[in-house]
Amino acid sequence: MAIKVKFFASLRERMGREEVIVDAQSVGTVAGVWQQVTGDKLLPANLLMAVNMEYAEPDSVVQDGDEVAFFPPVTGGGDVC
Repeated sequence: MAIKVKFFASLRERMGREEVIVDAQSVGTVAGVWQQVTGDKLLPANLLMAVNMEYAEPDSVVQDGDEVAFFPPVTGGGDVC
């Protein structure tokens, strides 16, 4: 029973890894996944997260087989043409 966790952009560099697997029985929410993979570091307020490629909130429920993704906020500049 596992949850695949992915890190993107600068967060991947800070975490020192692109992907990790966590035991689905040891976590129940996205925030729980974050705490497990970071050693109980606080969840940054501006962190974006997704479960199975859909935006999620920290209290979103996760289950066996899910993929949870964390990525820093997207910033842009200028107009889109």
